[in-house]
Amino acid sequence: MKKLLLFISAIIILIVIGLTALVTLVNPNQFKPLIVEQVKKQTGLELIIQGDIHWQFFPSIGLEMGKTELKNPKGFSNPDMFKVDNVGVSVSVLPLIDKKLEIGNVTLNGAQVDIETLKDGRKNIDALLNKNQASDAATTTTEASKQSSGKTQPSASTTDEGKTATEKWTVNLAGVTIADANLQIRDQQTGSFTKLSNVDLTLSGFAPEQWTKVSFSAKGQNNQQTFSAQGSAEFKLSQDFSQYSLRDIALTSTLSAPDLNVEKLQLELNTFGYDEENNLSYALKGEASGLKFDLNGKGVLSVDYTLSTIALSGFTLDGQLQGKSLPQSPLKLAMTSALSFDLTKQHLSLVLQKLTANALELDGKADVTLANIPKVRFSLHSPDINLDEWMPAGTTQNQAGKPAQSNAKSPSSPQSPPATVSKEVEPDLSALKTLDVSGTISIDKFQMQNAKMQNVKANISVNRGIAKLNSFTSNLYGGSIKANGQLNAKSSPASYQVKAKVAGVKVQPLLKDVLNNDKIEGVGNINLDLHGKGLTPTGIKKGVAGTVDISFKDGAVNGINVAQLIRTSYAKIKGEPVEQSEGVQKTDFSSMQATIKLANGVASTNNLSAKSPLLRVHGEGSANYVNETADVLIRTSIVGSLKGQGGQSIDELKDVTIPVKITGSWSSPKYKVVLDNALKQKAKTELEKGIDKLNKKLGDKINNEKTKQAVDKLINNLFK
Repeated sequence: MKKLLLFISAIIILIVIGLTALVTLVNPNQFKPLIVEQVKKQTGLELIIQGDIHWQFFPSIGLEMGKTELKNPKGFSNPDMFKVDNVGVSVSVLPLIDKKLEIGNVTLNGAQVDIETLKDGRKNIDALLNKNQASDAATTTTEASKQSSGKTQPSASTTDEGKTATEKWTVNLAGVTIADANLQIRDQQTGSFTKLSNVDLTLSGFAPEQWTKVSFSAKGQNNQQTFSAQGSAEFKLSQDFSQYSLRDIALTSTLSAPDLNVEKLQLELNTFGYDEENNLSYALKGEASGLKFDLNGKGVLSVDYTLSTIALSGFTLDGQLQGKSLPQSPLKLAMTSALSFDLTKQHLSLVLQKLTANALELDGKADVTLANIPKVRFSLHSPDINLDEWMPAGTTQNQAGKPAQSNAKSPSSPQSPPATVSKEVEPDLSALKTLDVSGTISIDKFQMQNAKMQNVKANISVNRGIAKLNSFTSNLYGGSIKANGQLNAKSSPASYQVKAKVAGVKVQPLLKDVLNNDKIEGVGNINLDLHGKGLTPTGIKKGVAGTVDISFKDGAVNGINVAQLIRTSYAKIKGEPVEQSEGVQKTDFSSMQATIKLANGVASTNNLSAKSPLLRVHGEGSANYVNETADVLIRTSIVGSLKGQGGQSIDELKDVTIPVKITGSWSSPKYKVVLDNALKQKAKTELEKGIDKLNKKLGDKINNEKTKQAVDKLINNLFK
C-alpha cells in the first residue's frame, strides 16, 4: 500500500514540477514573432499582438492573449479587418491521458470584424479566401501526383495493421462567452450597409448526449433599418456529432424602418426534431404605414429528415388590424389553415379551413409552384360577401350611388379658389405580366353597389398580362346572368372586352337598389357586347364601344302618364278646359325593346319600340353618359281608348302618331308633346279619307297625286 501511495505521489509531483517548469521556463510571448510571421506568409496580412500572452494555470492549463489586430489590405476604409481585446482558452491535462478533451471556458471580449467590398469588386477577405484556395489546390495537386506515380501512400489515420490510429475522443466544453462583439459589412457596389453590435453569446457546459443551453443578444442596422434580437435554446449532439436535437427555442426581436415599426416579434418552439411534430407559437405587434397590427397564433411544424418537405398543420392566426386606411377599423382576423412545402419540387400547398375578417368569411385551397413566373391555382368559397361594407374609409354614398354633396357655403363666407382637378392616370397593371394564376370563386350571397346576387360562380385566370373572366354565372332579382371577358394589360392603355347575357331579371327592384330609381318596371333581358381601351373613369366612358340589346315585357314607365299628357295637351290646343284629374303617373306596356350602340361617350338608338293596349311607341335619339344628358324623340301612336288610362276619351286622335320630345339631364328630364305635327297628320288623314269617299262617288275621276299635293299645301298653311 505504501508503494502505491508513493507511486501516485511521485506522478503528482512530476506533473506539478512539469507544469511549474512550463510556466516558469517557457515564455509564450516568444512565439509572437512566429505567429505574426506565419500569418503574413499565409495571408499577406499584418497581425499585431499588442498585449502579452499569459499562461493560465488554474483550474486548467491554458493561454490568455491580449489586444490583437489583423490589418486590412491597402485601399479599404477601416484599418483593421479583425481586432479583439482579449481571448482566453484552457485545457485540462490529466483527462488527456484517457483521450478526453476537456476545454475550459472560451472567452472572446471586444471582438470587431469588418468586411468590405470596394466598387471594383475587391473584398478585404479575399486575402484569406485566396490563400486557402491555393492551399487546397496544392493539396489536390500533390494527391494527384501520388496517384499518378502508382504508389499508394499510407493514410495518416491508419496504422500498419489497418487499425484506426486515433481512437474516439470525448470532448467536453465548459462554455463559451462572447461579449461586446461587433460585425460590420459594407458593399460600395450596391451601397448596402449591415452592422451587428453589442453581440453577446453564452454557451453553457457542453458534452455529447447532454443538453446544452445557448443564449444570445444583439443589436443591428441594415441600411435604414435598425433591429435587435435576443433568444435562447437548448441542443444535444450525439457522440459522433452526426445527429442533434433542439428544444425550448425562444426568439424575441424588434425592427424599425421609415414606414415600419415592429415592437415585438416572438417565436417559440417547444421542441425541434426531424420527422416529429413540433409545437410552434408566434406573436407579432407593431405598425406599418399607419396600420397597427397585433397578431398571434400557433401550429405544428414537421420537417422530414431529408429536408425535402416542410409541413405546418393546425396553423392559426388571431388578432386585429387598426388604421384609417382600412375599410373597417378595427379589423378582427381569425384563420385556421394547413400548409406544406416540397423543396425538391418547389411546390406549396395551402388548405384554408376558415378565414374571417369581421363579417367576411372564406375557405378554400391553393397550390403554388415556384418558378420565374410562379404558377398559382386556387379555389375559394364564401357564404356571404358584401363589398359595400368594404368601401374605403372616408367615402360616403347617397342612395343614388353618387358621392354625397357637402353643405352649401354661407353668403358671408369668402369664396374659395376652384378645386384643382387631378389628372386621371391609367392604373399600373405591370404586375399582371409576372403572374400565372387560375382558379374559381363561389359565393352564396354577394352584394356590390347595393345589387344583390346569389349563387355566384366565377372562373378567372391571369397569364403573363392577359386577365380573363372565363365564366361568370349568378342569380339575381328572379333572373340570371352569364358573362365572360378579357383584359389585355400587355399594352398601355389596357384594352378589354365583355360579353354578358341577363335573362328574366325584375328590373324595378334592381334599379331601386342600384340607382334608387324606380322609373321602369317589368322583366328584362339584356345582351351586352362591349369593348374598349383605357381604365380611367373618364376613359371608360369615352372609350367603351359596342351594342346593348334590351328587351322588357309586362312592364311600365313610372313618372309619366302618356295618355294624360296627350289629353291635357290636346285640350289646350282645342281651347277646352284642362282636366284636373290626379291620375297615376304611369304608362303601362306589354313589351319594350331597343338596340343601343355605344361610341365616344354617347349611347344612341334608332329602333326603340314599345307596345301596350293603348299605345304603340317608336323612338330614336341619344344619351350622353359623360354629361348624363338625353335628347330622344318618342313617336306615340294611340291605338286604343284613352279611358283605359283614366280620363275622357279623345278617339279623334286614334291612329295619329304624336311625337314626345325628351331632353335635359337624366335626373330631371323634360317631356314635351309636339301636337302640331299630330294635328297635321290627323287633318291630313281626315282629308284623305274624305277625298277617297268623294273619289269613289265620282268614279275615280279625281287625280289623287295632285289632290294630295293640294292637301299638304293647305295643311302646312293652316299650321304655320
